[in-house]
Amino acid sequence: MYEVLENPESAVCAYLVGLKGPEDARASVEEHLDELRLLTGTMGLAVAGAEIVSLSRPTPDLLIGRGKAEAIAEQCRQQGADCLIFDDDLSPTQQRNWEKLSDLCVIDRREVILDIFAARARTQEARLQVRLAQLEYSLPRLRRAWTHLERQRGGGGFRGGGGEHQLELDQRQARNEIAVIRRRLSEVRRRRDVQRRSRSAKPVPNAAIVGYTNAGKSTLLRALTGAETLVEDKLFATLDPLTRRLRLPGGRDMLVTDTVGFIRKLPHDLVEAFKATLEETRLADFLIHVVDASHPGAADQIAATNAVLREIGAFDKPTILALNKIDRLADAAPVRALAEAAETPCLISAETGEGLDGLLDALARLRLSELEAVVMEVPASRYDVVARIHREGDVLFESYAGESVWLEARLPRRLAGQWRDLRREALPTDLLAAAGAL
Repeated sequence: MYEVLENPESAVCAYLVGLKGPEDARASVEEHLDELRLLTGTMGLAVAGAEIVSLSRPTPDLLIGRGKAEAIAEQCRQQGADCLIFDDDLSPTQQRNWEKLSDLCVIDRREVILDIFAARARTQEARLQVRLAQLEYSLPRLRRAWTHLERQRGGGGFRGGGGEHQLELDQRQARNEIAVIRRRLSEVRRRRDVQRRSRSAKPVPNAAIVGYTNAGKSTLLRALTGAETLVEDKLFATLDPLTRRLRLPGGRDMLVTDTVGFIRKLPHDLVEAFKATLEETRLADFLIHVVDASHPGAADQIAATNAVLREIGAFDKPTILALNKIDRLADAAPVRALAEAAETPCLISAETGEGLDGLLDALARLRLSELEAVVMEVPASRYDVVARIHREGDVLFESYAGESVWLEARLPRRLAGQWRDLRREALPTDLLAAAGAL
């Protein structure tokens, strides 16, 4: 992995290459390359130059034609680049061939993202998840590392020598470490399950804040709850989920969880490795999908986030589309189009607070929409049931009649199904008359 420099005194320079296929719009490829510039800057690297290569069909050895590859290698030398970064995945063979051709360190977008995650990981869980993704990415590339080392040493061959034996040892060690990390992450998931069960025993629904990286998710959590979160104008500033309690209009509470940001071409290794963290999203009751409405590629970022939500099984949850950073909008037309396409849109600025009251109202309505209206006759001896209904639901009517307590309430669906033997079709008319409800 390439070293991530948080505050480089003398920046290492990278040359960036984007690929345009026959079906790709040039504007989209340019936007992806601009995003790679941001990722590269987040790594602490300077950009010496960049170009887009039109590609009709990828080649197995260098991804692009040899003539164009040699021209790029020469351009790197002229620009003084120290490394070459591709916006698309390189196979281990392609990566090795490019390093032979250019005599530079050659990486792809996937490795850039992995390195940024490694630099941003703060908790043991995040470090384990990133390390697992790095090992699974690096395992098929160990031969490339040893071949590069042999060339540096002036070795005449690799196969059958000491390097081959060391390669086998390194591969075995990597596989062993992968197995150990997976076991440790299984323990993490078990602990998270215990924490979730503890939370689910309490009458508080949960909303996960999801969205593209740098859309303003942590800023929104801080604005809603006053949480002391890390808020930086950087990609992937937050890797660890943070949950805080939020008071909704009407006095009910909701738990809100800030989650890791998504990005186009998010490596599947990371989605797989971060399953423990992404479970917070999959098991949430609601989603708040935060979008940087001021970004020209906001629609594509929504699509990229939705793709990851589908992959982890969280796409069909009740969702509020929070169109953020409206204070930065020069033209409201694009954001109106995004809002019209959403079922529950909210225009907000987490930074200035604009629109947050509307977001809170939308969350309260969403919570109510997931409640089921019930009428129940509870034996007076079962006051634990009555207390739980008050604690977890909205009680609309309550009256004592003989040995029973009659209630009309709105309950979470999971709870409404637990006491079917206590459910009734309607409240007795004499109770309603006595209460003046008729």
